[in-house]
Amino acid sequence: MPQKTLVTIVGPTAIGKTALSIYVAKHFSAPIISCDSRQFYKEIKIGTAVPSEEEQRAAKHYFIQNRSIFEDYNVGQFEKDALKKLEELFRTHPVVVMVGGSGLYVDAVLKGLDYFPDIEPEVRNNLNNDFITKGLPYLQKKLKELDIETYNSIALENPHRVIRALEVCIGSGKTYASFKNKPKTPRTFNSIKIGLQADRTQIYDRINRRVDLMMESGLLDEAKKVFPYKEKNALQTVGYRELFRYLEGMFSFDFAVEEIKKNTRRFAKRQMTWFQKDLETHWFDFQDNKKEIANTIERML
Repeated sequence: MPQKTLVTIVGPTAIGKTALSIYVAKHFSAPIISCDSRQFYKEIKIGTAVPSEEEQRAAKHYFIQNRSIFEDYNVGQFEKDALKKLEELFRTHPVVVMVGGSGLYVDAVLKGLDYFPDIEPEVRNNLNNDFITKGLPYLQKKLKELDIETYNSIALENPHRVIRALEVCIGSGKTYASFKNKPKTPRTFNSIKIGLQADRTQIYDRINRRVDLMMESGLLDEAKKVFPYKEKNALQTVGYRELFRYLEGMFSFDFAVEEIKKNTRRFAKRQMTWFQKDLETHWFDFQDNKKEIANTIERML
């Protein structure tokens, strides 16, 4: 068996990634790294579908509830932490499993990120004020003037992306595009990427059932506990945002639950769009036999 192989399991939310990752981990006596960007936070367990205590006992997990919503944590920090942990784990395990539905976090570990200079917070604050007072078209026009390449390539209807590109342009004096697609540090491990898929109706049915189970398990109570901190970045998450609206009196309870289901379905669609772009992913139906999937992985080692 070749040394140092990272087996990554991806797919939309509620597809069964956790169950498959535990089976594969047990098959190879491997630990699991979570790259789900919301399962890091210990205050939000139910709404982020954190593996149960039984599941965590079945295989050693890392990066599960290891942070607080009061900490600032981003994908760049995760990349560094995950690579450091992988270096440690590969000393004693030829195979490590990584699992999660956060595509950017997966790519950070497998491929590396583009690195941008630190920008003074005042630059972003000014741009946010421009967004509020002058609107998105003003920012779009400004980006077109400063960085036509980025203007032609990003989602211009997304204010966060427009502001991010502009703050780099203004803060660095260089275009945002000039920092993109630089050569990245080669990874020292082999990579096998496994994807789980299902037809849209099946995925949506699983999502609807999962949301109902989350509500039965106490998601509303969990949302009430973190409601005073609803502005925290970690809480800008499907499941919590909608219940915060209910707690603010903006939504009825039933409407909030339906919004969670609808927004989770939209999120799953975006996940599949992201993951399907990677032609190196080996896709399986979510109902395929786990043993056969593990045996397929073994043949690829």
